[in-house]
Amino acid sequence: MSTVLVTGASGFIAKHIVRELLENGHAVRAAVRSERRRAQVEALFPGASLTFVSLDLTSDEGWTEAMEGVDVLMHTASPFPTAPPKDPQELIRPAVGGTLRALAAAQAAGVTRVILTSTCGAIYKPAGDQWDRPKTREDWTDPEGPRTTPYEASKTLAERAAWDFVAEHPEMRLTTINPGMVFGPAMDADYGASLRTVEQLVTGEYPALPTMGMPVVDVRDVARIHVRAMTEEAAVGQRFPANAGAMTLPEMAQILRASYPDAKVTTRIAPDWLIRAAALVMPPMRTAAMGLAMNAEVDGSDAPRQFGFEYISSSAALLASAEFIRQSVGTGSRVA
Repeated sequence: MSTVLVTGASGFIAKHIVRELLENGHAVRAAVRSERRRAQVEALFPGASLTFVSLDLTSDEGWTEAMEGVDVLMHTASPFPTAPPKDPQELIRPAVGGTLRALAAAQAAGVTRVILTSTCGAIYKPAGDQWDRPKTREDWTDPEGPRTTPYEASKTLAERAAWDFVAEHPEMRLTTINPGMVFGPAMDADYGASLRTVEQLVTGEYPALPTMGMPVVDVRDVARIHVRAMTEEAAVGQRFPANAGAMTLPEMAQILRASYPDAKVTTRIAPDWLIRAAALVMPPMRTAAMGLAMNAEVDGSDAPRQFGFEYISSSAALLASAEFIRQSVGTGSRVA
């Protein structure tokens, strides 16, 4: 079995990847940024074949040592903002620089197998007037497009940089995984931005909902794809969008309202003109405005066909998130 370096190991997706790796007999070297993050991960896997290193996307320190004895690099780390930054470079620099730093350290250490966590956001906003059609793994988001968010730009440029790097170093064997909006159960109370969206829906924090849609996938399937891709020779050189089916926020709200009739789920739909107007003065609304009138469907059929599984449905992933939040300390009373 392999020793796998997982960067950003305290993240929502990464913790599921670590569990999947350990359950399949692999040893994990978990890269985290702080002792607090280390304690979070360590508490989930007592007695496991798990070691820790401290790494930062913006610093060279520790990367050479972290690669010693590693067979596979699983690079999941990338900055994710709670709100769009004023300067997109706040996300782009660490995302691109961190990816190249990880790849260079791997290449120097003779670690040739790399799995990179990208996003459907690096796929579904290509250049030109292509908003009304589904996208495939052949599509690339235009990082300078007027409706591309800074996060989508950072992930697109980071993935492009990774493919350019391996083109110059043909011994490197790269696969990228491109999840949509990742729902499903969290492994602890630190569940990040995607489940925060579900929390906002079930607690009625949205006064009205934009009609923006997004690809949706369960975190357990995302972890499965990462680990199966690691040992599949046919996966080398491929991108794998992970999408069980796109949903709009109003569709999500309807599902949640039916399952939690006593929750304060908003089902009111905000007209597009109102979202666009609000985006002019409210930075959090800009992301919603950028996604209006867009076909968010991305063909995710390659992964289950290649790796032999069936997606957990988008609605089941959504409800798994809501149930986790309902039962979580400090949020259950707000949802039930």
